[in-house]
Amino acid sequence: MTATARKLDGAATARAIREELRDEAAALARDGRRPGLGVLLVGDDPASAVYVKSKTRACDELGLFHETHHLPATAATAEVLARVEEYNRRRDVHGILVQLPLPSQVDTEKVLRAVDPAKDVDGFHPENVGLLVQKRPRFVACTPAGIMELLRREGVELAGRRAVVVGRSDIVGKPMALLLMHADATVTVCHSRTRDLAAVTREADVLVAAIGRAGLIRGEHVKPGAVVVDVGMNRVEDPAAARDLVEPERLVDLEKKGYVLTGDVHAPSVAPVAGALTPVPGGVGPLTIALLMKNTVRAAAEA
Repeated sequence: MTATARKLDGAATARAIREELRDEAAALARDGRRPGLGVLLVGDDPASAVYVKSKTRACDELGLFHETHHLPATAATAEVLARVEEYNRRRDVHGILVQLPLPSQVDTEKVLRAVDPAKDVDGFHPENVGLLVQKRPRFVACTPAGIMELLRREGVELAGRRAVVVGRSDIVGKPMALLLMHADATVTVCHSRTRDLAAVTREADVLVAAIGRAGLIRGEHVKPGAVVVDVGMNRVEDPAAARDLVEPERLVDLEKKGYVLTGDVHAPSVAPVAGALTPVPGGVGPLTIALLMKNTVRAAAEA
């Protein structure tokens, strides 16, 4: 990041969270309750495989047990449900991760509802969502929870501040808005139908971009000095688009890999305006995995 915005280092925060978990996980293991994560991967989506590998590697680093069931892309809903039920019954599995997206023929909502809420370390079960709405959270979706940890540890004041969330997904946008509201921020949620998006986002002291469109949020969308959190992770292969979306020093990725990763925030134009900004990569992504580990350790402690 070449401009003035302070870097909000999600990778460093994630490392700190994992270090804090290490002793707790070891103590549980000595007590005969080694935290265990059951992973369900359906199909051959390369991105999903990479995400699962990152999550299981984090388990290894912390000494957590993990097991992955890999079902074919042709698997029916009944087959996926059977694997979920197996994990529900097993005492050595404290957390269950169903890697999304599932193939189109699988009823995703039915599968997520089948996960035991006490093992729902992704925070997607309707019971856990309802507890979050009531400000009685058990498990919270990992990405929004990780962002809240980052903001807290970076000393970002939320009470009484204006917060805008761009995106209304069940995985990020909605729980993010609830967490910010529970922290006493005044929250607005924007989406694809929002009129004059820039006029709304310029009101934000804290702006969270989670809409899945590369470089959507630009300098004109940002209030000077605002804290900007970029949740997006977009793969850009077109050289012209890449030159527009990322800082010049990151174009080496395009030459080496044939693509660059960029967020929903246009960093070259936002960095000179914002007070603080998460990088992509190395911002929100590592926090998601760290909070998955934290939820799994907590599930084992409460089992």
